[in-house]
Amino acid sequence: MKKLNVGMIGGGFMGKAHALAYAGMPMFFWPAPAVPQRHTVVDVTEELAKDAAERLGFENYSSDWRKVVEDPEIDIIDIVTPNDSHAEIAIAAAKAGKHIISEKPLARTAAEAKTMLDAVKEAGVKHMVAFNYRRTPAVALAKKYIEEGRIGKILNFRGTYLQDWSADPNSPLSWRFQKERAGSGALGDIGTHVIDFARYLVGDISEVMAIAKTWIGERPIQSGGVDKLGTVKAETDVPKGKVDVDDEFSTLIKFDNGAVGSIEATRNAWGRNNFLTFEIHGEKGSLYFNYERRDELQVCFSDDPSDSRGFRTVYTGPAHPYGEGLWPIPALGIGYGETKIIETYDFLKSIAEDTSVSPDFEDGYQIAVISDAILESAEKGVWVNLTENLVKA
Repeated sequence: MKKLNVGMIGGGFMGKAHALAYAGMPMFFWPAPAVPQRHTVVDVTEELAKDAAERLGFENYSSDWRKVVEDPEIDIIDIVTPNDSHAEIAIAAAKAGKHIISEKPLARTAAEAKTMLDAVKEAGVKHMVAFNYRRTPAVALAKKYIEEGRIGKILNFRGTYLQDWSADPNSPLSWRFQKERAGSGALGDIGTHVIDFARYLVGDISEVMAIAKTWIGERPIQSGGVDKLGTVKAETDVPKGKVDVDDEFSTLIKFDNGAVGSIEATRNAWGRNNFLTFEIHGEKGSLYFNYERRDELQVCFSDDPSDSRGFRTVYTGPAHPYGEGLWPIPALGIGYGETKIIETYDFLKSIAEDTSVSPDFEDGYQIAVISDAILESAEKGVWVNLTENLVKA
């Protein structure tokens, strides 16, 4: 069985999720299309890189990502770094002939994402953006129902991603609150997952009309280089730095196929942990999904008997997408780690079988165009046409 050596750039909490997926994928999907070998992990210092290698099961470590990209033994470059380094690493990896998987969002802007897309196209390497939530079996099941025509022509999509980890103004000034490093705030960090759902399930978005808000204008400057998110609260006398990205946005959307809808995301919703949802209405039925109950898909079909019509729950299991590789009993429990395992399986399968995989850098670029349009609309207070933005990018 073919083995593929992975060079992972970044050893933080996302690195843990990816390392778990590399270790677990062959156990869940056997025979595996290829076996990922955790070859080398990179972090900002030798000390941190060594610690990451020990924690995450990598054979080697380094503080120089360029050497890892150029290493002839490496087959895959996995980018799990802050957004401002995605483009430089991906372009170098493409030129070195490496297959690439990058965490989302692909880049800070559409123009930056386009440089990455051009690089992988020119190199002819496989490329993927890690929008892992679409790998949740219930989401894939919704896609199956839509493709089978079970809910008919889609009329409306409503998507949300609500969290509360940054609602406390004493949460540290993570790089996620800095435009130069992140590109955008709640939009790029979590809103892009909902945009990916919308494109995956309904189709291309043609126009947006948005508002965006920054609720907390400054936050305590954190010590050290580790991204602490909302897990650590600062003392009141700690120096503060400016927040220059959005905390929240809402946008109306129009799709190319005539459907309409809305997307909302915030990191300031007390009581919401990972409230990632969509509700889709069609001429023949409706679908509803909530990631906090990720084994469940709520369905209602118009041809149900009138005395029992209403939402009912389908619990995903062996009979549903990816079910053959997961757990033998429906509703036994799908977690974040399993979505990463499925993502890894699909990516390695595309490499081993020389097939396309989605979402790829083209999808990442399209989502970046939409994100730029949302920010433009929020600034100008007008509808923004995506076709015009694609041309400009």
